[in-house]
Amino acid sequence: MSLFFDAAWFDARLAERGLDRGDLAASAGLERTELHRLFTHERAPTAAELEAFAAVLESSVVEVSLRCGVADPAPSPCEDPTARIQNMEARLDEIDAWLASLETKERKKRA
Repeated sequence: MSLFFDAAWFDARLAERGLDRGDLAASAGLERTELHRLFTHERAPTAAELEAFAAVLESSVVEVSLRCGVADPAPSPCEDPTARIQNMEARLDEIDAWLASLETKERKKRA
């Protein structure tokens, strides 16, 4: 995850459209104080907020996500792709096992 919210980019995009941060907040159904929390990285935006920002800024959700600091443009060059995939597969196996145990418990309850 990026370590910053690119407020200058948002302000420039808003200015190009004759809008301000209040308009951006309104587009996502936010109070200005909540928008400020996003701009200062006190909380992450929701998917719906990212979509609303993208619509009002006439940009892609990917671009807005990057500028919000919630997505990386590319994986770290030192990250081993094979190890990353193995880690994901192991996590998915754990989730599958957990779901199977829940299904077993539910069947026992019904029996």
